Amino acid sequence: MNWTEITAEVAAKDIDTAGSIAQMTVPYGIYIEDYSHLEQEVLEIANIDMIDEELLKQDRTKGKVHIYISPEDNPAEAIAFLRERLKAEGIAYKLSSGDCDVEACLENWKKYFIPMKIGEKLLIRPVWIDDYEAEGRIVMNLDPGVAFGSGTHETTRLCLQALERYIKPHSTMLDVGCGSGILSVAGLLLGADSAVGIDIDELAVKASVENARLNAVDDRYTAVRGNLADKIDGTFDVITANIVADAIIMLSGDIERCMNENTVYIMSGIIDTREDDVLAALPPSLCVIDRTEEKGWLCIAAKKRTV
Repeated sequence: MNWTEITAEVAAKDIDTAGSIAQMTVPYGIYIEDYSHLEQEVLEIANIDMIDEELLKQDRTKGKVHIYISPEDNPAEAIAFLRERLKAEGIAYKLSSGDCDVEACLENWKKYFIPMKIGEKLLIRPVWIDDYEAEGRIVMNLDPGVAFGSGTHETTRLCLQALERYIKPHSTMLDVGCGSGILSVAGLLLGADSAVGIDIDELAVKASVENARLNAVDDRYTAVRGNLADKIDGTFDVITANIVADAIIMLSGDIERCMNENTVYIMSGIIDTREDDVLAALPPSLCVIDRTEEKGWLCIAAKKRTV
């Protein structure tokens, strides 16, 4: 089985915090290189003062956290988590990952991506699995490819659960940063009349169209490549933005024009340390109506204030 190695290089003073963040990324397989107190630690542990020449050449000002991702986890999601957490902590970093054949990694990952129950109504079914029990749930057929959004990440699950609460029959939906299209397709399966997905990534747009087709909702789904300000007109009953805190903050200036008086705006991909920043950026006319949290990730829903 192929594993992926991700390396985060940070200043030595930040290595402990970076290590804690790495432990949140995966519950296994991390290795920390920290040579900042090499002589002292060797003397204390081994009671000797002779150290290998190669170790003495190591940069004492930097530390490295090595994270090993097994095939059942998605390396892209782990990298996204690391970037957001390290940035939220104000840690300067350099990320790199080991060589990996993308197709081979995806094939390995597929072996462990099994049907998942989410919320009270949905079952996410990978298209390559035929043996499953729906148990009365709405089945979403999904092939995420390399686009973000498989349902395995906390941010996506929180959004799907929120959609169960806020999608009503005949709703119209806008999905900002649609990724694989998982949220748009879920909204349509849950009863929305139409959904528009927008993403700057061409591969994401293509993946979302394909997933709409796999679920026979492509006649009600529109995919757009670009950004909100340039490409989207009109208002929607439900808006989702499962991206990152900084992008949600940037959206705050435009999102209100896409909202009618009863629109529910669902935001996710928000790390807990950025909650106040996101709330401070919301237009004064909006108020928070819902907040859920899982493993340090937040999902916040807002509406226009009633007069």
